[in-house]
Amino acid sequence: MTLDGTNTWILVEPGATAAVVLDPGPLDSAHLDRVRRTVEEQGARVALIVLTHGHLDHSEGAPALAELTGAPVRAVGGGKGGLADGDLIRLQGLEVRVVATPGHTSDSISFALPADHALLTGDMVLGRGTTVVAHPDGELAAYLDSLERIRMLTGNGEVVRILPGHGPVVDDAAAMVSFYQRHRGERLEQVRQALADGALGEDDPVEGVLTRVYADVPQSVWPAARLSIRAQLSYLGVSAPDA
Repeated sequence: MTLDGTNTWILVEPGATAAVVLDPGPLDSAHLDRVRRTVEEQGARVALIVLTHGHLDHSEGAPALAELTGAPVRAVGGGKGGLADGDLIRLQGLEVRVVATPGHTSDSISFALPADHALLTGDMVLGRGTTVVAHPDGELAAYLDSLERIRMLTGNGEVVRILPGHGPVVDDAAAMVSFYQRHRGERLEQVRQALADGALGEDDPVEGVLTRVYADVPQSVWPAARLSIRAQLSYLGVSAPDA
């Protein structure tokens, strides 16, 4: 589910003494200590912790890292200090812009690094493979809108590379986003066909779509596939029994 694990990103300007840590990951004391030591080896300190979204594989370690370093944590919501679309984070020459990209979850955001023409996408776009739309909090219509927003950023050259929450760096952001958009369109057509072929008349259309469309997907990721199927059915206006 997390490919090679969760990517924790350290953002610091050359020569600066303050760093931003993005997505500390799960509660893993050895990893969090390594993050702190890596920042200190650069002659800096962790001054701010930010989250792309609230899933535990990205956020669970944030309180512990905050306690370890004294740095505040900022994410969508949370009252004072909550992040919103268009917010700018400036820190000793570093500039990071918040880009709202809901869909994987309702609180998903990305972070643009204008100086590097890069976008930190969390689980919105991965380094390889595709991501889950985590229904019911995640919503396919919002996800497709967010993909289009990222496509526009790649189209005008503002974003060239993607720094994902899982998997390797994507050096051709435009090609990856185009692949994601095609994949989502193809999956929707497959779901429509599965419904026409009989899944709609079954007691649980989710399982009907699963066995018809995702039969070649390893069963270890079927729970995630079921979430995406529920999001697809909701997008198509098809009701399904509660999970």
